[in-house]
Amino acid sequence: MRLGLALGHWGRAPAPGRLALVREAERLGYDSVWTAEAWGSDAFTPLTWIAAHTSRIRLGTAVAQMAARAPTATAMHALTLDHLSGGRMLLGLGLSGPQVVEGWYGRPFPSSPLTATREYVAVIRQVLRRQGPVELAGRFHPHPYRGPDGTGLGRALKPITHPLRAGLPLLIGAEGPKNIAQTVRIADGWIPLHWSPSGAGAHREALAAAPEGFMVAPMVHARVCDDVAEGLLPVKAALGFYIGGMGHTSRNFHADLMARTGYESEARLIQRLFAEGRREEAVRAVPDAYADEISLVGPRERIAERLSAWRSGPVTDLLLTAPDTLTLRTLAELVL
Repeated sequence: MRLGLALGHWGRAPAPGRLALVREAERLGYDSVWTAEAWGSDAFTPLTWIAAHTSRIRLGTAVAQMAARAPTATAMHALTLDHLSGGRMLLGLGLSGPQVVEGWYGRPFPSSPLTATREYVAVIRQVLRRQGPVELAGRFHPHPYRGPDGTGLGRALKPITHPLRAGLPLLIGAEGPKNIAQTVRIADGWIPLHWSPSGAGAHREALAAAPEGFMVAPMVHARVCDDVAEGLLPVKAALGFYIGGMGHTSRNFHADLMARTGYESEARLIQRLFAEGRREEAVRAVPDAYADEISLVGPRERIAERLSAWRSGPVTDLLLTAPDTLTLRTLAELVL
């Protein structure tokens, strides 16, 4: 397994010490560093800053939201950063959910998420391959646009800039079974959310069709500490927010994911508590067992023992949300 450092998205402001953490990860032999976006800072700008202060570590978005940009704009971001970094870009994409797509980006959530994702990826592939003008008779991302409210003057274009790599790796943050199966067919990797080694068997059939070199890169909270319960508190806080706040009570992909892993009643309780404004209770309602099985938390010996389960499955890259240099170094010693 390779190791990556997942920085997530900013909160109120850039977190201090992030660049130092990235440089330490690069020194230790980490393969990649990843940034994210929600409804605040974007994913590409911090990654460009990191690129300017590193030399080897690969640079990934986990994830860039599709609703934030036209697929050609995302391709422009990726090919530009790939050039500036000397071919280190990894493009991770995610569809997000109706609350964010419609509430933040002011766009309709696609009636067919699978089709919208497939078209988005197809346009980006055309841009990066630069074999001709971008043309797609798509339902959600037609190029050129020929809709009834258009001028009819759109012209098929190909990028002025020659991409550095036609095969720039493209990964998708998929959660539903059909989305995961499609990801295996159209992408170079999958970024699972809330991955549990014990549940890896549920994806065996889909991943059996994956091409050679396909990345399976889950984000994993890691922390070396003496008190496991205390170390799980940030995991439970994040889960409470994802399951309770990152979606509507009637349609929340993260809650549905937790429900499919055997925690349906707990997921619905967390949703209800969060919706009622009882956020601290929602966090406390997250089962320790669920938080623990998707994390690597505790003393060094405990993490070393639990790593065997992660190694035995299809995971190729562990993207660690490691908060400190001790954890970075410990995981490097145990894995690399």
